[in-house]
Amino acid sequence: MQTRFTEEQYKRPEIREADEILRKCVHCGFCTATCPTYVITGDERDSPRGRIWMMRDMLESDAPASQETSFHLDRCLTCLSCMTTCPSGVDYMHLAEIGRDYVHKTTRRPLSDRLLRMMLVKILPRVGLFSLALRASKIAQPFARLFPTSIRAMIRSAPKKLKKLDPIGSTDMTYPAEGKTHSRVILLSGCAQRAIEPEINSATIRILNRIGVDVIVRKQASCCGALAHHIDEPEAAQNAVREVVRAWSHEISDKQIDAIIVNTSGCGTMLKDYGHLLKDDAELANAAATISSLACDITEFLADSNAISFTRKPNLIVGYHSACSLQHGQQITHAPKLLLAKAGVEIAIPKDPHLCCGSAGVYSILQPELSSQLKHRKLENLNKLEVDLFVAGNIGCINQLADADAPFCHIVQLLDYLSGGPVPPSIQALPQLLSAE
Repeated sequence: MQTRFTEEQYKRPEIREADEILRKCVHCGFCTATCPTYVITGDERDSPRGRIWMMRDMLESDAPASQETSFHLDRCLTCLSCMTTCPSGVDYMHLAEIGRDYVHKTTRRPLSDRLLRMMLVKILPRVGLFSLALRASKIAQPFARLFPTSIRAMIRSAPKKLKKLDPIGSTDMTYPAEGKTHSRVILLSGCAQRAIEPEINSATIRILNRIGVDVIVRKQASCCGALAHHIDEPEAAQNAVREVVRAWSHEISDKQIDAIIVNTSGCGTMLKDYGHLLKDDAELANAAATISSLACDITEFLADSNAISFTRKPNLIVGYHSACSLQHGQQITHAPKLLLAKAGVEIAIPKDPHLCCGSAGVYSILQPELSSQLKHRKLENLNKLEVDLFVAGNIGCINQLADADAPFCHIVQLLDYLSGGPVPPSIQALPQLLSAE
C-alpha cells in the first residue's frame, strides 16, 4: 500500500511504525473471507482491508478522526483472524492499536459511551467489585428490557449460576509441587475469571503441582490490562501493565522462573505483547520483554513438558472451541488438541472454527448486536456436533457460549480431572464421568 506521510509526520514513532505496517498490505482481500464482522455485514469498511484504508487516510490527514472511521474501528473484534490469513504478514494488531489511540487523542466520545467504558474499566479488573456487579445483574435480569441496550447486554451476560469468589490471587502464595520440584512458574491469577469460574485457577495449580511444578501467585498481578487496552483507555491499561511487571520483577530479575502460566488466552496474548507495549519505558522495558518471552498458555506448557499422565479414561467425545486469542493471537492450535488426544478422548471441531464467537472481552457489551449474531452463528455450528461436552481455553468464550446444547468447561479443568483431579462442576452430571469414578 502506498503511503504519503510528510517528513514532519515521520518524526513521530507511531507514524513510522504505522507506515512500515501499511506498506506490507497488497490489497489482496484474503482477510475479508475470514473477518467475522465482514462475514456478518458484508460492508468493506467492516473488513481489515477497509479499516486499513481508513486508518491510512486518517493518519495521513493529521485531522481529527471522522465519525465513520471511529465507528468501524469500534466494530473490530481484534480477533486477529486476518493476521492468520494474511499472506503478506501485515501486523494488523499493532496498526489497530495506533489507529484507536489516534481516535482517542483526536476525538471525544458521546458522554454515555465514555461513562460506560469508564464503568467497565473500574469494575471488571477489581474482582470483588465485579463479583458484586454480577450479583446485581442477576437481580436486575427480570427487568433487563427496561435498561439501555449496552446495560441490558451487560445484565444478560452474567453467568446463570454465581459462585464464590476464587481466593487464589487474594494474597501472595507459593503452591509447592508434589514430590520433587522440577520447575517454578508464575501463574497470572486474573480478574473477571475469578468471579465467573473460580475453579479454573485451582485446576491449573493442581495439574502443575502434580507434574512437579511450584506455582507462585502474586496479589499485585491480577488484571493484565487487556480490557482497558482494547477499549481506548490507554492510561488505565498502562497502569495495569506496569503493576503486573513490578509485581513479578523480583522473580524475573533473579531468574528463578521457568515460565509465566496463563489460563485465559486473551490475557496470554496481552502478556506476550508486553515487550512491545513498554518498549520505550526506560525503567520496565527489559522486564516487560522478559515477561513476553516467558508467557505461556497452560496447554502450551503442558504439551511442551510432556510430563502429564492421564489416569482416567472415560469414553468422551469433546467438542473443542478454539478461542481467537489462542489460535490467532498466539498461534497455538496444536497443543490443546494434542493433550486431548493424549488423554484418550475423541475430538470434534465445529464448522468455521476460525470465526469469533463474539465475546472478545467486553465487545458483547459495547457491540451487542454484532456480538449476538456471531454468538448465534457459533452456537449453531457447535450444536451440530454430537458431543458430550465442549472445552475452550478462554473464560470469555465459555461464558458467551454457555447456552450450547452440551455443557462447557475450561480445557484445563477437564485435563485436571483426567489426570486425577475432581470432576469439574459444570460437567459433573455426565454419566461417562460418573462411571469412570
